[in-house]
Amino acid sequence: MEKFGKSQPVKRVEDVRFLTGHGRYLDNTMPEGALYAMFFRSPVAHGQIAALDLDAAREAEGVHLVMTVDDLAAAGIDTVMSATVVPNRDGSKGAAPARHMLAKDRVRFVGEPVAMVVAETLEQARDAIELIWMETDDLPAKMDLAPGGEVIHAQAPDNRAFDWGMGDEAATDAAFQAAAHAVSLSIHDNRVIVNSIEPRGCHAEWRDGRLHFYYGGQGVWGMKAQLVEKLKIGADDLRVVTPDVGGGFGMKAMPYPEYFPVAHAARVLDRPVHWMSERTEAMLTDNHGRDLTSVAELAFDADHRITAYRVKTLCNMGAYNSHFAQAIQTQLFSRVLMGVYDVQTTWLQVEGIYTNTTQVDAYRGAGRPEAIYVLERMMDRAARELGVDPWDLRRRNFVRPEAFPYKTATGETYDVGDFDKLLSRAQEQTTGFASRKAADAERGLLRGQGICYYIESILGDPSEGAKVEFHEDGSVSLYVGTQSNGQGHETVYAQFLADQTGIPAERITVVQGDSDGMAQGGGTGGSRSVTTQSHATLATVDTIVAAFTPYLADKMGVEESAVSFDHETFRAPGSNLTPTLLEAAEMARADGRSELLRHEARARLPGRSYPNGAHVAEVVIDSYTGEVSVDRYTVVDDFGNLINPMLAEGQVHGGVAQGIGQALCEHVVHDADGQLLTATFMDYALPRAGDVPMIGFTSVPVPSTANPMGMKGCGEAGTVGALAAVANAVQDALWERGVRQADMPFTPLKVWELLKDEPVAAE
Repeated sequence: MEKFGKSQPVKRVEDVRFLTGHGRYLDNTMPEGALYAMFFRSPVAHGQIAALDLDAAREAEGVHLVMTVDDLAAAGIDTVMSATVVPNRDGSKGAAPARHMLAKDRVRFVGEPVAMVVAETLEQARDAIELIWMETDDLPAKMDLAPGGEVIHAQAPDNRAFDWGMGDEAATDAAFQAAAHAVSLSIHDNRVIVNSIEPRGCHAEWRDGRLHFYYGGQGVWGMKAQLVEKLKIGADDLRVVTPDVGGGFGMKAMPYPEYFPVAHAARVLDRPVHWMSERTEAMLTDNHGRDLTSVAELAFDADHRITAYRVKTLCNMGAYNSHFAQAIQTQLFSRVLMGVYDVQTTWLQVEGIYTNTTQVDAYRGAGRPEAIYVLERMMDRAARELGVDPWDLRRRNFVRPEAFPYKTATGETYDVGDFDKLLSRAQEQTTGFASRKAADAERGLLRGQGICYYIESILGDPSEGAKVEFHEDGSVSLYVGTQSNGQGHETVYAQFLADQTGIPAERITVVQGDSDGMAQGGGTGGSRSVTTQSHATLATVDTIVAAFTPYLADKMGVEESAVSFDHETFRAPGSNLTPTLLEAAEMARADGRSELLRHEARARLPGRSYPNGAHVAEVVIDSYTGEVSVDRYTVVDDFGNLINPMLAEGQVHGGVAQGIGQALCEHVVHDADGQLLTATFMDYALPRAGDVPMIGFTSVPVPSTANPMGMKGCGEAGTVGALAAVANAVQDALWERGVRQADMPFTPLKVWELLKDEPVAAE
């Protein structure tokens, strides 16, 4: 890095640890002598608990504890999980039924935890679970995504969690009345499961009067606040640690019911207690993603300029409100509702519906892929129905560069953008489609091309903190408030600090995921990490420079105002002393100035940033079998200034792979009784290597003005663009065969059924 300068594609330093088996994941950090926890879960989707016999389990070999919700309540624990609610259109609050950590009186989805067993070994805990007998008065399962049906919660008699709206409904209606053209489409966004490499888990140990709680999450401070609130313990009596995490994707950002009984059991038994989810258990109980159906409409004037946009969405909330879901499905959806188009009038209505399934939450950037998917499917449909070139229709409606800062109809203010520039670059890189399509047609294959132009709103807490410590051996620790789930934070944060200070990156160790290390942090989610953390690091560097300046001025024999720092060395006219930061720290240590060896600062981003870009997918469909393959994929992204282009490209590759997975094969299926039929990898199809083509990636930065680094987040950008790009490509291929409605996932059976009544193309 020193040889080639700043913002270089440096390889991830943490990969050496991971690839040689030296990662410290949750199972690797389990305390010696830990007991094992397992959960007895509801085998039915909906029922009143008539009887629960725990005696045999309590008497089983090796069992130390069997716990129910009544045991938690008797210990003074607040057993109701925290959850967000949003206002309804009529001004009332969304429904807020109680979800207990362990089921109370009624079960509402298959897999809901009812009781916890703690035993000496995992096998003994599993055997004891089999001895628990529960009798339920079964109730009908509510599985359809519509108001009404069997009531799941008395607080929501029509099973409506909320009915939220945003925009000017009357003005939007008027715009549609006056429109020269109007296009509408019903769009389903299929339900998916996270399937992180490392499932959820936790372990707890009471040591020296403090609870030490380890879990695989996306930040320690939110979890700490929940443990303090629910277990009613002092904040100083609790340490929360997140070790290496094998994938999060938003699913691990929130507290889950299992964490609290495990922590309490460690207190009751005075022994460490460990729980790790099994794969099917995770598929049943991890918060799922997507599962919403939207009716979207676009109004156009005679010149094919968009005059209004109207969307009504029904989204599946599962059996309960989760920690974030109501807010996720409304606020985040609305922030990118308008995409990159110059539209003055819009109306968005979102209804959340309770069903007897597990919760839906922030998986893969919920609210952004959904909104962009709906809008870009609509743009594709509009181009077809209006007989307009899809590239030209987007260009005609882009917000122009000279219009920034641009306030959207939903209240977001985009700071900068040059959307046509990026789209043109993508078009240049995808020439020759017509000849490829003709060649495929001669072989009986259908080829389609799909475009998606996305924009994200970088979300989450705009504030973050950082702390830098100088050590006697010349190394430096950088404490951060975010949490890597595999994104390469250890590399990029060290690289950024090195760029700002001249400290060699190999001397810098990034410390994350320990509430004892820093007092506050925002965790990871919403593509916030690098932008907010770098901003905090900049503030900390300023604090360091300000602290060392008077000390070094005295050493140099000059006025403080004469001392400057050029991101590598301190200098002052008239002095030949030019120490680096490491040399200055060594001098301070020798002088006993220990206060100069530790520095901390918090900073708040002045505004959001808006990464955006163009995705272009080409698919090939075998018209005999319905098999769809993604043959070519091109991405042109504006992430603003990059610290490490290699890591940004890697994030895009991973996101595109996720999007292709949902578009082609991933799909959650329940039967009419609420049983999950896709609860193993034999039944739930993740994308394989052969499903993902080589991905072309080009960075065309338009630096953000919303932060001093000019950065824009990139964590979810690949998925946000991939869903619509692939779906539009499939629709393009099927359009000439008369297929007018095609929804994900585009499995061979589904596509074959769409094509079976159409004549097969000649060989």
